[in-house]
Amino acid sequence: MTTSTTRVLALLEILQGGGIRTVPDLAALLDVDERTVRRYVGHLLDLGVPVDSVRGRYGGYRLAPGYRMPPLMLTDEEALAVVLGLLAAQRAGLVTASAAAAESAAAKLRRVLPKALARRLEALLDTAGFTARPRPAAAPEAEVLLGLAEATLHQRPVEIAYTDRTGRGSERTVLPYGLVAHSGRWYLTAADPAAADGDTRTFRLDRITAMTVRSGSFAVPAAFDPVADVLEGLARTPWTHEVSLRIRGSAEHVRSRLPPGIATLSAIPATAAVDGTSPPDGGEAPPDGSADPAADPAADPHNGWVRVRMRAERLDWIPPVLAALDCPFVIERPAELRDLVQALARRLAEYGAR
Repeated sequence: MTTSTTRVLALLEILQGGGIRTVPDLAALLDVDERTVRRYVGHLLDLGVPVDSVRGRYGGYRLAPGYRMPPLMLTDEEALAVVLGLLAAQRAGLVTASAAAAESAAAKLRRVLPKALARRLEALLDTAGFTARPRPAAAPEAEVLLGLAEATLHQRPVEIAYTDRTGRGSERTVLPYGLVAHSGRWYLTAADPAAADGDTRTFRLDRITAMTVRSGSFAVPAAFDPVADVLEGLARTPWTHEVSLRIRGSAEHVRSRLPPGIATLSAIPATAAVDGTSPPDGGEAPPDGSADPAADPAADPHNGWVRVRMRAERLDWIPPVLAALDCPFVIERPAELRDLVQALARRLAEYGAR
């Protein structure tokens, strides 16, 4: 590579740092005269790199957004950060439908890395272990993801074509409040003006087949939290069983085993917790006629009762979670969960007696 070519690339790297750089500054950094700086800028323009010339006392040159990406100059650490970021996104499932784009981008970078850095990167990839398993990508179309991001930022309504979990398709206009990446999937939380309850809805982006930005605008409610709304929406997803429990313990402790995407929690007022005449939320009384543990007036005031609501396709995983919490609990519904808890208790007692 000739000295002039090296300096043209060095000029590109300087301009990629952002801002306006004066000709005298560039000449000093490149160790050339100002006329040569202008010639190097001409070389970049010939290569299709969008360089703007800014006139005036504080004028100079700056890199403008172009119709295509210019050649990118990265330091060793920047290149390593990009490669590792691409690999992490692939493992997390956070890629678009053109998953090959992430693979090809990583491959291109790895091909042009300096030999020493490439060798060390290969050593890292060959020896590194991951505690989280790779997630299968349920990838949205890139145009859908980016289009919804713009509509969310500028608070513009969008019309979407959506296929729900049963395979039923529909078209609706929604007000996008936020985009959330969770467990290898992208979600949109949005208000649906056509819904009777006026509540927000959660949509999986990989199930949105088309979107169109519509005219108009809207305001997102103050203090709205897209992440919390998506997690609560996932916990409310209809499944075969609706589970309602009361657990004596702190919400923080319960959350350690039942995260927001699985269950919703609500504190039970102390007066309701000590009233043994009627189980809150219309729950069923314990079948053996024993006193409700929530009626214990000696309950630790720092360790109150929490109502837990979940929806689940199967119930067999819940008894081990309740056992791991190691807290008093009352099963409000369904009744078959009690049978599973009692069966687990008998097995544990049998195992412990051996």
